[in-house]
Amino acid sequence: MNKLILYTCLFSILFVSGIYAQNSGADKIQLTGNFKADTKIVLDSYKNIEPILLLDEPPSKKSPVLAGVMSAILPGSGEFYVGEYLKAAIFFAVEVALITTAVVYNNKGDDLTAQFEAFADENWSAVRYSEYIMDHWQELGLSEQCVIDINYEGNLHPWERVNWNDMNSCERMISVFSHQLPLHGQQQYYELIGKYRQYSSGWNGFSGNSYNDTPQIMLDYAQMRGEANDAYNVAAKAVVGIYINHILSAIDAAWSAAKYNENLALKMRVQNVQLAGKVEFVPTLSIRYNF
Repeated sequence: MNKLILYTCLFSILFVSGIYAQNSGADKIQLTGNFKADTKIVLDSYKNIEPILLLDEPPSKKSPVLAGVMSAILPGSGEFYVGEYLKAAIFFAVEVALITTAVVYNNKGDDLTAQFEAFADENWSAVRYSEYIMDHWQELGLSEQCVIDINYEGNLHPWERVNWNDMNSCERMISVFSHQLPLHGQQQYYELIGKYRQYSSGWNGFSGNSYNDTPQIMLDYAQMRGEANDAYNVAAKAVVGIYINHILSAIDAAWSAAKYNENLALKMRVQNVQLAGKVEFVPTLSIRYNF
């Protein structure tokens, strides 16, 4: 029984050695049938065998810097590089949603702005406003009439008929007026005529009793401007969200890459192997990946 066990062990050693010998191109081992002689032959042959370590290539580390830069440029791309596919999809979907919102509401604001500017050009007149100033100079606290040159000839728009320098000069002289009207077409022009009561007299439907009277059409115009501003505000918030999404995705991608590298523990160690009559040290590659 003991001899059978020994021959079994010898056969196992021979089988393993045969594999290494075949892989390394060594000659086949010839046994004599004598246990002691065969053991010596096997051990002597084993000394000349160079073991071959066959391992799959271990996963490579991820660069946190590269992951962060990728996501800073395109949110989700750094997470995709690390292998965090769900988070990559979320950051990318948020980016698409924010960009779409910004574009849609900015276009909506442009459309509403064009509408209220056309409404103002049709319903507010610099001529009426200038005529009110000249006709009500005493009510407005002036010591003498303020003269504004108005051209009533030709087929001109109201803002083309008035001498703007004269009008601004009169506005500066009136203490109850707080602003001077910018030239037609400027953003401040459309804002002031719908925001301050000193410009009420230029609107259709003005009663003519006092410059402080606010006709309904002026209130309607202010509401139109408010809707346009609301659309622009939504677009602006979406743009801020885009910046935040880029920053958060970059931080998350860098953190995910660092976490990936932390979980990927790669180490080399030397393991002692007990052989017949001696101890050899075999280099061993150990890979551990924790989820």
